[in-house]
Amino acid sequence: MLKLVCIDVDGTLVGSSGTVTEEVWEATREARSRGQHLVICTGRPAFGKALGYAQKLDPEGWHIFQNGASIYHVQTGETLSASFPEELLPWLEQLGKEKNWVLELYSDTDYAVEDTHRFAREHAELLGLPFDPRPFTALKGTPVRAQWVIPIEQTRECMALMPESVTLSPAGSPIMPDAMFISMTRKGVSKASGIQKIADKLGLTIDQVMMVGDGHNDAEAMKVVGHGVAMANADDEARAAANHHVGHVDEGGLIEALELSWIL
Repeated sequence: MLKLVCIDVDGTLVGSSGTVTEEVWEATREARSRGQHLVICTGRPAFGKALGYAQKLDPEGWHIFQNGASIYHVQTGETLSASFPEELLPWLEQLGKEKNWVLELYSDTDYAVEDTHRFAREHAELLGLPFDPRPFTALKGTPVRAQWVIPIEQTRECMALMPESVTLSPAGSPIMPDAMFISMTRKGVSKASGIQKIADKLGLTIDQVMMVGDGHNDAEAMKVVGHGVAMANADDEARAAANHHVGHVDEGGLIEALELSWIL
């Protein structure tokens, strides 16, 4: 049995309905009753719907948010987070205005967006938060991540413009199929680095860990853990990085992954 299972949210835990099925929750309860640690490993922040998922998945454990920039213990509020290079923010703000791209800025427990584009509004709804545009200077706490929300066809252009001082983690969501989320964290910070920190906390080696996901931002983590699991709806990069494959998110693929974690 694998002691640590890390689970992506969009396209893995949450399908096209925007909800988690009761069958999936039952499978996670069974896994936890076996003594397994279940960890949210997502690009979403540690508030809104994602925090609720983490609290339900394991109310007494560590979880990985914001592609590894925010590592948060949901019971104690302790963090192992990494700050974002704030000197980049003026340049990012100017680029967003020139390209008409939505830029979001996050701390561990807050986020700010100045744009009123529909992507900004739809993303607030996806996060389970009221849409409240405000200046980046109003952000509470230390910035740990910035994120573009852009038309999916402009993904390559955006990524090509980004400096080498950040780690890029692009990801999509079945709930906003025409948008791409390009997460930016400090160089070297990723889901993979977050998983390593939690494995160290639990006294586990990385080969004792499973990562279940479906996107580009899951691929690196799948490569470094002992068991990378790709959903049937995963993109090509995630499929190639995985050494196990399960069903579609809308057809109980995560349940298959949790059953696999029990016999490995």
